[in-house]
Amino acid sequence: MLWLYVHFPHLLLDHIRRSQQTDGPLAVIDLTGQTVLQVCPEANSLGVQPGMRLKTALGLAPELGILNAAPQQETALLENQARWLYRFVAHITPAPPDGLWAEVSSLQRLYGGLSAVWQTVEQALSERQLNAWLALGHTPLAAQILAQSGQGECSADKGHILASLQKLPLVAAHFDDKACVRLHRLGLNTLGEIFTLPAQELARRLSPELLAQVQRIQGTRPDPKSPWQPPRRFRQRADFIHEVEHTQGLVFALQRMLAELEEDLCWHQQDTDTLNLELRHRHEETTRLALRTTGPEHRADHFLNLLRLQLDQHALRAPVISLILSVKRFLGRGVPTGQDLLGDGQDLNEAWHTLVSRLQARLGENALRQLSPRADHRPEFAWTTSALKPANARSTPSGLGTLPARPLWLLPTPSPLPEPPATWFAGPERISSGWWDGQRVHRDYYIARLHSGQLAWVFRDVQDSWYIHGWFG
Repeated sequence: MLWLYVHFPHLLLDHIRRSQQTDGPLAVIDLTGQTVLQVCPEANSLGVQPGMRLKTALGLAPELGILNAAPQQETALLENQARWLYRFVAHITPAPPDGLWAEVSSLQRLYGGLSAVWQTVEQALSERQLNAWLALGHTPLAAQILAQSGQGECSADKGHILASLQKLPLVAAHFDDKACVRLHRLGLNTLGEIFTLPAQELARRLSPELLAQVQRIQGTRPDPKSPWQPPRRFRQRADFIHEVEHTQGLVFALQRMLAELEEDLCWHQQDTDTLNLELRHRHEETTRLALRTTGPEHRADHFLNLLRLQLDQHALRAPVISLILSVKRFLGRGVPTGQDLLGDGQDLNEAWHTLVSRLQARLGENALRQLSPRADHRPEFAWTTSALKPANARSTPSGLGTLPARPLWLLPTPSPLPEPPATWFAGPERISSGWWDGQRVHRDYYIARLHSGQLAWVFRDVQDSWYIHGWFG
């Protein structure tokens, strides 16, 4: 079995770079705020190194951007990378806080060779603007040690992998400090020197736990890794080292997050109609926004246009320090509609949903109303307005059954007709209703042509008077 390990040397820093356009030096400090843990290449070029005191780092780089270590956030970021890598590799195991294992033996035939697998992962990492060190190993620990030391190569030769491991210092194997001190006192400084020791002597002089770790590196002891399954949700977070004071400053992060959402939806062949947005402030309550479209959607540019319209209506009440985009509602994707006879690519229904979604984003979710039938035989009361339903919602009026033909143009109040119609086409349709609310009607309706040539919907009441109640086109 062959393992690929992906090591992210500064995952949190890459995350900040992808959230906000900044070229200045950045560093991550520990929870005590005293020691530098990670540095970006710009900070490294100024002499800032991991393990350095913060005061010393600020002396070398006065404009150094400082981030506090956030273990929970790094775990979430690592899960996002595992979710992305799952598109290419089925067997993935996260190695918190900054690494991923992937079993790649079974992928060589699928991708056309081991180097093709390596290149696919490298290209995807470059597109995501992530710095990572890759390594292959015949055991999970071997791949991890080589990747973290920056000695990884695209080679499946076990002898070559062991030779690369043997050159590494003991600290690369992550032995505990006590074991490293004892090994150094014995004159042992590299992994190769440890590999030559008899197993019984290694366990007796040091510890059985150290022997087990060495054997897992060499592959003489099993080291199974449970496969990870991605949760069925989408959640992306953007953190800003410089607080965002205007909604326009959120667009850069939203573009990246929505592009990843589109990729995720397309990969799962799904759509969504609900996006949840959280704007977190330093000293204010979180601002929560919900974007709902009138139909299933997956396109990033469509979501971005709607979010821009909605954000324009909500001025930021405080600077934003982080942004969270989440999706919990997923819809199966139907059969895509093709181009029509004249080559127009946009479906009329799609254009309608786009228009309604934009109006809702600008005017508010409850600003638009739709006409709905009501269970009443009187034409004046047979309709009402209701909240606009999603495109996939279906409602059927009850109690009316199948109604005869009705005109599209109904007059607000019936207009007297001086003389009976010239020609009859349909009728009578008797409507006698409304006795319960004091607005009773007793009418016989007809579809008829008037002497002027117009097609009208007319009725005769109990007093034999004629009225026009609507027009047919």
